[in-house]
Amino acid sequence: MTSTPIGKRAVVVGAGMAGLPAARALADSFEEVVVLERDCLPPHAAPRAGTPQARHTHALLGGGQQALADLFPGFEGDLAEAGGVLIRAGLDLRLERPGFDPFPQRDVGLLAYAMSRPLIEFAVRRRVEQHTNITIREHCRARDLVAARRGGAVCAIRLENDAGRSETLAADLVVAASGRGSLTSAFLESIGWPWPDETMIGVDATYATTVFAVPDEAPADWMGVLTFDSPDAGGRSGIVLPLEGNRWIVTLAGRHGEKPPDERDGFLAYAQQLRTPTIYNAIKDAEQLGKIARFGFPASTRRHFEQLEEFPRGLLPF
Repeated sequence: MTSTPIGKRAVVVGAGMAGLPAARALADSFEEVVVLERDCLPPHAAPRAGTPQARHTHALLGGGQQALADLFPGFEGDLAEAGGVLIRAGLDLRLERPGFDPFPQRDVGLLAYAMSRPLIEFAVRRRVEQHTNITIREHCRARDLVAARRGGAVCAIRLENDAGRSETLAADLVVAASGRGSLTSAFLESIGWPWPDETMIGVDATYATTVFAVPDEAPADWMGVLTFDSPDAGGRSGIVLPLEGNRWIVTLAGRHGEKPPDERDGFLAYAQQLRTPTIYNAIKDAEQLGKIARFGFPASTRRHFEQLEEFPRGLLPF
């Protein structure tokens, strides 16, 4: 911690991949950082209700991996110890796009780790918990923000604690990192300030994901594969990436009415209709290790906070 903190307490709403790194970044500048999470956090790497996409394919890109290593020195070692699979970008992933089946392999000099989304979050949470001035309070639901008497600033947050009782925490800074935006919008409305304009881009994507045991006869020339159709061919795509525990995570996606099924026979039939047979041939005889999860993503929305003439002090929405 710095010798002269800029505040006494910062509160972060959400113990996910936005809130946890934010808490670590704030720990050097505040005497105390409190993270509020409405879920009960699992004691190991497992999906939870508050992260509905956790059962689907995720990739920790090079910039994100470096940022986490800057916050948590040696973080790549944590991932390796937890079972993350080391892959060489450009060499170990087979990329299939129209006209390139596959895209030429190139050693671009980047090493990355493939793993489940819950493993990444769990590894970060274990690091955050090592900081004595950070407290993670699970099963606590943030209710609303409290305005300072003079207005234009946040001075506290009201919550429902793990005992079901109402509680108010004074705060010099609140980071709203739950991913929902409701705290920020409700606070702006309560003090009579405008909500920012929004830009919405229709995505209309649906994807289905499941996990397979890596078969003994798995292809030797790739560790993961990404297959894409041309946009005018329906927008079907598929991805296979390695996971901890000698597993594959497989996601099939579609757009504009193309919806991959959530049962095995339909899932395999959908994979068979991809532009190339690579993914289907890899998984058709593989052992499925769980149910198929589906997720719909209708649109991507950007809220233009930067266009507001003023914004409440002590509040930072992620």
